[in-house]
Amino acid sequence: MKRFYKKTISILTIIFYILLQNTFVFAINLQNSKIAKGFENLVKDATSLLMLLAPIVGGLLIGYFFLRKSGADEMDQKTWQKRINTAIYSVVGVVVSSALINLIIGYFA
Repeated sequence: MKRFYKKTISILTIIFYILLQNTFVFAINLQNSKIAKGFENLVKDATSLLMLLAPIVGGLLIGYFFLRKSGADEMDQKTWQKRINTAIYSVVGVVVSSALINLIIGYFA
């Protein structure tokens, strides 16, 4: 048992030494690195693609939901109307959030 405590204390001492050791990081050129520039371009392209694809896919889904609603009975029409509303709200949310992310990236780039 005493041996177990000695090993545990030794391991904890090493871990605390590593965690509390003063290290200096020079990250001045992080914004000019290839990784940062690539990530910035990736986010811009992804948000632009979302702003293009979201209305197209949403429009197709809404059209499909209207077709299903027209062939449904009275109870199912309420369900299809809820799905139509959800699709509309989702498309608006995706487009607005993509535009906002693109705007923020544009300011901080």
